[in-house]
Amino acid sequence: MVSGGTFLTGAIHLKSNVDLCVKRGATIRFSTDPKAYLPVVLARYEGTEVMNYSPLVYAFEQTNIAITGDGTLDGQGTSWHSWKSFDDPRRLVELAARGVPAGQRIFGAGHHLRPNFIVPDRCRNILIQGIRIVDSPMWVINPVYCTNVTVQSVTVDTQGPNTDGCDPDSCADVLIRNCNFSDGDDCIAIKSGRDLDGQKINVPSRDIVIQNCRFEAGHGGVAIGSETSGGIEDVFAEHCRFDSTNLEMAIRLKTNPARGGFIEQIYVRDCVIKRAQIGIDMTLRYGSSGAIDGHAVPVIRNIDIRNTRFKQLTKQPVFIEGWSESARISNVSIVDCHFPPAPKKNYITNATDIVMDGSRFY
Repeated sequence: MVSGGTFLTGAIHLKSNVDLCVKRGATIRFSTDPKAYLPVVLARYEGTEVMNYSPLVYAFEQTNIAITGDGTLDGQGTSWHSWKSFDDPRRLVELAARGVPAGQRIFGAGHHLRPNFIVPDRCRNILIQGIRIVDSPMWVINPVYCTNVTVQSVTVDTQGPNTDGCDPDSCADVLIRNCNFSDGDDCIAIKSGRDLDGQKINVPSRDIVIQNCRFEAGHGGVAIGSETSGGIEDVFAEHCRFDSTNLEMAIRLKTNPARGGFIEQIYVRDCVIKRAQIGIDMTLRYGSSGAIDGHAVPVIRNIDIRNTRFKQLTKQPVFIEGWSESARISNVSIVDCHFPPAPKKNYITNATDIVMDGSRFY
């Protein structure tokens, strides 16, 4: 138990049956010295496996671990944000594409891959509850290959590049409930590995429930992808408030033809979006270029969004973009949703069986 003051530390590695409890009035502040996160550990960086600086809080192959309390975890992440300008993320993707084993993709000292904040990796029975998390170097809560994860009543308050709030990656049985997200990228993003690396590992994200969350700041509200190589299915989001004033896409499914995998059985209901550029965005061409030849086109199908209200849209209500005539987004229901006037009309291409029963476009 941590109480009564501010404590400076390097990486914290949790073991089975341990609860890192930070009481109200206590702050764990993480060092800005990269050496405090060595030696390197196995993790995923944006969906690609790598030996990198340890996450600030890390657990590997542990069971029954928790981070609880009303205190604060302060990542002092601003000192890491300038690392975004370096080319190491691209170099990592190139190593994976060449088939270099993960254990030989060694970054860490002398490189510039920012660590994520909280990463349980290959763990079971994880509880993250009540804690306030501020100023993250990169993704904030990023369980990888985990089962039975609960993130509850957590407050995330961070800005900066790629500071997603909660990114379950190739995880099963996840509950994200009663959380407040104020961050610099997607508030919640479900992922399952990137490109050939993720296709070889082939572990999906599935059975994920998002309830009663508030998105106070962020570019995306509930996002699926863009890393989809292991597949993503059975995601349920309900009763969420999208209050961010810099929201780009409220409900977003994004992937591209290098990813592979699938996005299916996605259900959203009873949400309220205060303001966004685009209300519902689905694309098989996320970040695509002429270099992507469509060799691993993912599938997006069986999406149901209903009883959701969009109050202000600065661009358009619905954008749905499949890859080609033979690789379409299919079976999308947008039912009993309300959309305000927007500068552009709906755009739907390379898609089939799109139903908008009872939805109103003013």
